[in-house]
Amino acid sequence: MGHAMTVARAVGSSLAASVLVLSEPPRFTPVQPDLLGGGSTLVNAWADYDGDGDLDLFVGFNGAPNRLYRNDAGVLLDVANAMGTADARATRAGAWGDFDGDGDPDLVIGFAPGPQSVVRLYRNDVGRFADVTADAGVARDSGAVRQVSWIDYDADGDLDLFIAFRDRANALFRNDGGKFTDVAADVGLADRRKSVGAVWFDFDEDGDFDLYLANMDGDANALYRNDKGHFTDVATEHGVAWGGRLPNDSTNGTVRPCAADVDGDGRLDIVTANYGKNGLFLNRGHGKFEDASATWWIDTDSRYDTCALDDFDNDGRLDLYVNGTVTGGTSYRDYLFRNTGAHFEDVTPENVKALQADHGAVWADFDRDGDVDLALTGSRPDGMHLIMRNDLDAGAARRSLSVSVVDMRGRALLPGAEVRVYASGTHRLLGTRLVDTGSGYDSQSVSPQHFGLPTSNAVDVEVTYPHAGRRQVTHVPGVEPRRLLTRQLVVKVPVN
Repeated sequence: MGHAMTVARAVGSSLAASVLVLSEPPRFTPVQPDLLGGGSTLVNAWADYDGDGDLDLFVGFNGAPNRLYRNDAGVLLDVANAMGTADARATRAGAWGDFDGDGDPDLVIGFAPGPQSVVRLYRNDVGRFADVTADAGVARDSGAVRQVSWIDYDADGDLDLFIAFRDRANALFRNDGGKFTDVAADVGLADRRKSVGAVWFDFDEDGDFDLYLANMDGDANALYRNDKGHFTDVATEHGVAWGGRLPNDSTNGTVRPCAADVDGDGRLDIVTANYGKNGLFLNRGHGKFEDASATWWIDTDSRYDTCALDDFDNDGRLDLYVNGTVTGGTSYRDYLFRNTGAHFEDVTPENVKALQADHGAVWADFDRDGDVDLALTGSRPDGMHLIMRNDLDAGAARRSLSVSVVDMRGRALLPGAEVRVYASGTHRLLGTRLVDTGSGYDSQSVSPQHFGLPTSNAVDVEVTYPHAGRRQVTHVPGVEPRRLLTRQLVVKVPVN
């Protein structure tokens, strides 16, 4: 992996909290607006498909040819035709993941129903893509595809594929040497509710991946607890069945669930972007959640398609972007919420308010300047799929760290890993991140985890990977962020 520092060492862990208050108003500038001005887009996802050290961007269109933007030191070029990914089909989902374990990210795409499979799997062969859908066994002739997620749910060392459908039973394709078998019915995940979004994480901290599933049209959400490979819906008993919206209201639903450490205690909380009031459920440990939607000022009643959390101002707290949708002739506005440590406050810049943005919203440091930028999509024909460059003060931008998690062979096969950063030699927690298992609007990226830091002093990095009933911990002490400007720290995790 280029432009990186690689380390690996295993030891134990502990948690604490740290905060830093900044008040600089956010400033975002559209990048290459002529190139990124096309509307009718829904899906976007980041990955370094060509292995050159910077993040490239897939954008799925609603009928026009999809685009794959190669990133050349912050300058984007559409190479979808040359790479073989310019499908001119209404695209509803897209996820990057190294399903064949060869060290580069492959791409799975979900389409609206048509004459061919609604799922297409592209194998990445040294930067060019080959359609292996039929050979891999993931072809489906019908279904309203929504969230697609790569996750090693069975802890056998390869990535399996979960697909949420809005109009049929959900699928879980077990990966056996690049051949897939749908085992959802066998393991308890063939949910027939109107599923849209999903995120995988170890909510009960027992060493395996659980699934929080977002459902629409008045259907309750699900929290599927993983018990040795069999899944049980425990959403009601854990208080997260409705995600903050009105129960049993057919006009309400959850589109996007996010798992992130909002309050800085080291545990992964649940955020929901809803048709209805948005939700925030703080993880109090041992699988218990507290509804903090109102106290954190997030329970705005509107229509949202995406929640996206990252630290845009590098103050050490995870901020929140929610993407208002277009429905019933109304374009609901987007919000950028700054995390104060006690609540979210609206700090949306005027030029962001003015955008016809909905559906896709994904953070990433695409120009490698130390702050995260925002990629958006908009479904209106006169919309856009812009990248909004974050113009954070250069000094603040340099106080950051970018961390990638891979296995011992350097492969990004560990979605769901938890990354924590501490002040070096202490238990003072500076931030927690989840390696992406479902994000944006029905997308998944393969990208580094970004941490804003209070200073450029040394930090300790800890990676926890739930695997085969254990929470394996890899600890990297004495990392100096100032030596990694424009580069990423690559942590190799010995998966046993």
